[in-house]
Amino acid sequence: MTEKSLEKITSFSWDRDSEDMEEDSATMFDVFNSHMRERIVLQRLIVIARLPHDLTDRTELGAHYERLNFQLSKRYSRDLMTGRLYIYPSCLLHIIESSREVLLSVLTDLKDMQHQTHGALLEAPRVVFMAHHPQSRLFQQWSYKVLEADQVAGDPGAKAQEDEEETTETLVCTVLSGLQKLQSKSKKAVPGSVWDETPELIASQRVLYILLAREELLTPQQHLQMYNSPLDIHMDFGQVIRSSRLTTV
Repeated sequence: MTEKSLEKITSFSWDRDSEDMEEDSATMFDVFNSHMRERIVLQRLIVIARLPHDLTDRTELGAHYERLNFQLSKRYSRDLMTGRLYIYPSCLLHIIESSREVLLSVLTDLKDMQHQTHGALLEAPRVVFMAHHPQSRLFQQWSYKVLEADQVAGDPGAKAQEDEEETTETLVCTVLSGLQKLQSKSKKAVPGSVWDETPELIASQRVLYILLAREELLTPQQHLQMYNSPLDIHMDFGQVIRSSRLTTV
């Protein structure tokens, strides 16, 4: 993955153009009533996964993450976890916003769920994107929504040839573009309503299923291994070997 390609994807990360802009516009009220509440370095994680064929009650996934959110809120009392879990008929799309520690805990939980031999709630999770230092949160709280077949586009069993031929970069941008459209619409509506009432703007099941088969996307285990591994520094050239993966810590 070239630097130019990575920059194209990163353009969807809603980051600030300059840290100086934030400092110049900050007031005493902001410091004490806004920034002091957000003591964490905010990051945003987007993951996808398949649902097992024998999962009859998809709300079990929502209940699992509600319990996880509660446990993490006790462990990291200042690191509020916000986001939205979309549970499709055959897969899921999960957007999580919080500190790095909370997101790594979510990835660890995903890894553990993947290795369950009985009663697994999901299969083959992949990290689609991680945004570092986004400008602000997209969500005021964490919640989940179970989507029915008539609410989403794209049958995963009927993959279009043009989608199959798209690059992973383009497919990731499709997912991020849908989320960006929802974000823009939500600014003019009741908080949270657009995310629930316009699921047609969310990525189709077909796109998510194609992404799940792309090796360029890291598994939770690979992502955690990358986080725990030292950088490969070549002293002769003073260069750091960068990963060609789409997502980095």
